[in-house]
Amino acid sequence: MGSDRRRDLNRMIIPRVRTVVQLGFIGLSFWIGYRFYGFFQWAIGAVPEPVNRPASVEAFLPISALLGLKRFVLTGKWDEIHPAGLTIFLVILSTALLLRKGFCGWACPVGGLSRLTEGLGRRLGMGWNPPAWLDFPLMAPKYILMAFFLFIILYKMDLRAVDAFLRSPYNMAVDAKMLLFFIHPSTTTVVALSLLFLLSLAIPNFWCRYLCPYGALLGLVALLSPVRLVRDGDSCIHCGKCSRSCPTGVDVKKKSVVNTPECMGCLECIAVCPVEGCIRLKAGHGWRLQWWILPAGVILAFLAGHLLARATGHWESQIPAKLFRILYLQAHTLIHPTF
Repeated sequence: MGSDRRRDLNRMIIPRVRTVVQLGFIGLSFWIGYRFYGFFQWAIGAVPEPVNRPASVEAFLPISALLGLKRFVLTGKWDEIHPAGLTIFLVILSTALLLRKGFCGWACPVGGLSRLTEGLGRRLGMGWNPPAWLDFPLMAPKYILMAFFLFIILYKMDLRAVDAFLRSPYNMAVDAKMLLFFIHPSTTTVVALSLLFLLSLAIPNFWCRYLCPYGALLGLVALLSPVRLVRDGDSCIHCGKCSRSCPTGVDVKKKSVVNTPECMGCLECIAVCPVEGCIRLKAGHGWRLQWWILPAGVILAFLAGHLLARATGHWESQIPAKLFRILYLQAHTLIHPTF
């Protein structure tokens, strides 16, 4: 009776907790965007009262963060242009290393929106998982994009080029350019986002599964994680619910250990499994973990990273507000530097 109760609780609690956490991060992202929009409006002279720039907007600048990380490894110097971006990037890499792709499964706002879109698609009678022979080649774009960025940044660009890019007007104003991308979208942007939305209705997590290079990188890092999902073949009744529930199409029912770069640690398979304890979260040499450790660890990693960065002066940008005003006024004309 006790195991049945735990099973039923998992079925109810895990999806609900995941929804709350994802909605929290989505809400936080919109709040950051709202605050940054206010700073941008002040910078371009649209409002008279000064507004503080939210450093956490740099979470949406992963390319700049990767360049900052390379510079830090080579010189030991933290990026002073977008320091919070580098901090958040390292936190996310750390969660992938320690807690699989917990960021993707619980914290990523794009992943959260993808899940909401997936739910809408299912209510409309949509929601199709491509067969394995099609699913595998469809993953190629995100790995190709990841390889391209890593090749250019880690191999082609030397320290001089990295430093020049980080100090370029384009990089200093790239957050404003990102904002302009969304508030003044081109026809191409509208068409592309509309197509992505429709595809996400039809195929669960289309962006995360097939196009996101960030998720591809985290998936490869997660292969080194000591935390993984384990399926007990002896107690498994082969109902297939775990495989059908996986938002990235992992065929859980055929794996004794789920150690694939596509697993994002969402724990939906644990929630739907009708046999208590059949699918478990384990670490190291068999230490069983409670499921809540994964989302709690992701949240605590972000809080700890934020507090540590503030305490060590690695959060606020060193760019003066007056320089931001100059750069943002020119943001729409700034082009990507070439080296």
